[in-house]
Amino acid sequence: MTVAGTDILNRLRAVLDATYNGIIEVDGEGLVTTVNRAMERILGQPAEQLTGRHIQELVPGTGLMEVLQTGQPQIGCRTVIGGRSYVSNRTPIILDGRVAGAVAVLQDETELQHMLEELESTRNLKELLETVLDSAYDGIVVVDDEARITMFNRAYCEFLGVKQEDVLGRRVQDVIENTRMHVVLQTGRPEVGEVQRINGHDMVCSRIPLKRDGRVWAAVGKVMFRDVSDLRTLVKRVDRLQTELEYYKGELQRHQGTRYCLDNITGASPRMRELKALVPRVARSDSTVLIRGESGTGKELFAHALHNASPRAHRPFVKVNCAALPENLLESELFGYAEGAFTGARKGGKIGKFELADGGTIFLDEIGDMPVNMQVKLLRVLQEKEIERLGENRPLKVDVRVVAATNRNLEEMVQLNLFREDLFYRLNVVVLDVPPLRDRREDIPALVDSLLKKLAHRLGCPRKSLAPAALECLLDHHWPGNIRELENVLERVLNIVDEEIITINHLPFYLRREEMEPVAEGVRPLKESVENLERIMIVRALEATAGDCLAAARLLQVGKSTFYEKLARYGIPKK
Repeated sequence: MTVAGTDILNRLRAVLDATYNGIIEVDGEGLVTTVNRAMERILGQPAEQLTGRHIQELVPGTGLMEVLQTGQPQIGCRTVIGGRSYVSNRTPIILDGRVAGAVAVLQDETELQHMLEELESTRNLKELLETVLDSAYDGIVVVDDEARITMFNRAYCEFLGVKQEDVLGRRVQDVIENTRMHVVLQTGRPEVGEVQRINGHDMVCSRIPLKRDGRVWAAVGKVMFRDVSDLRTLVKRVDRLQTELEYYKGELQRHQGTRYCLDNITGASPRMRELKALVPRVARSDSTVLIRGESGTGKELFAHALHNASPRAHRPFVKVNCAALPENLLESELFGYAEGAFTGARKGGKIGKFELADGGTIFLDEIGDMPVNMQVKLLRVLQEKEIERLGENRPLKVDVRVVAATNRNLEEMVQLNLFREDLFYRLNVVVLDVPPLRDRREDIPALVDSLLKKLAHRLGCPRKSLAPAALECLLDHHWPGNIRELENVLERVLNIVDEEIITINHLPFYLRREEMEPVAEGVRPLKESVENLERIMIVRALEATAGDCLAAARLLQVGKSTFYEKLARYGIPKK
């Protein structure tokens, strides 16, 4: 290559590395050929460890393989990498009329959203400051570096008998007699507790210069009209407001955002393709969605995907597990409470999950376990679009989309008066039925591959693969615990196996096909055979009772604690 050619390549490399957005290029086979420094940062690996590897191995959700196949660009797509959301533009590289590769440019949506939130926070704090200043008993004035008034609170206007719009922009010396605000701007020295005569009254005044980079750019003046104790009361109230604001900002940041989008849901079986195709259509509206499915099927992933595909994607996503809290705590968690609502209530009260989710989505997991009394209050929220905090009679309007999930048969619960019929119909507007793993066994190989990658990364161990016989064993299993049970099995294997290939002998004892029958050919140790039979009977009891552990224990005529001990011993997931 000529010196000029080398110089051009070096300049192009420098341009790529100077670009803040992540850039990744693949050849026609999907192998990574180029990454810039921003992409190294996104993936957490240096370029030498990325080039030459297949894009699906590194980032399955980039969409570059589809671009290679179709030759069509994809603009403005969302990709989630490492828990952060990116806007991605994917473009084919055409050489001599054929697709020779593809390139993706990723922009961190999380950082963009953070900037918007910071701007919104600044605006809210400004409004809060103006409200506090206008509510203050004392006169407050702010001037710029030319001594022109930029802020003049209501109390000062009333005292001087002027209108706010008439004084803004005027020189402070022309509005306030005997003022020294312009002097403080010149000297840069504060004047605190000085006496100033205004309108025939001696007032206690303070004037504070505001500095930036050593230069005075503004000044604040305050005139005390009333007793000092009034000022102390006001300061306490402002401190409390600031504390509440920091708490609410922290809660919003904790609940903002989702971890999964549609690309993170593995499955190409007919039922899963149909379900995944339905999500973008359902996401467009604000209708209530009920996600049904057994425990461990991935209902929460669909809730995240719905939110991410909806117009509310940049607003909060708040999850509440309705089975995790007793009724009294669940109510305060959902709707919040006022100060003094009950013994031990937080000073200033607490915001509820519905308020935190305002403008976004609230995910009510395990809705079938919600107490009946709480169902009445939830029904009102769905009907009236408003909530009331505990200890308050003032309704608050909320704009929230409700997505609920359950592993229980709500129709049967309605018949047994365990679930309100009117609430059922409010929730049962759009239904997504997530199939159990046993009904989509063709997805198991892809799920195993995806889970092994995820677990190897999380556990910090080398990548492993399954021997055909081991995969066949997994395909034959009934999977009462669904994907959660499959992940449990694979994590257990990765923790104890050093070999690169996982064989059938590495799988838990209960999964091996040739040992799943109570009576097998040949002679085995009695203890081993008894444990195998126990495992089979427990699984059958759980299947017969639809996963009800207490009912299964009664069916087997064993105590509750004994039953749970055996579940843990044999690695059988609770439903």
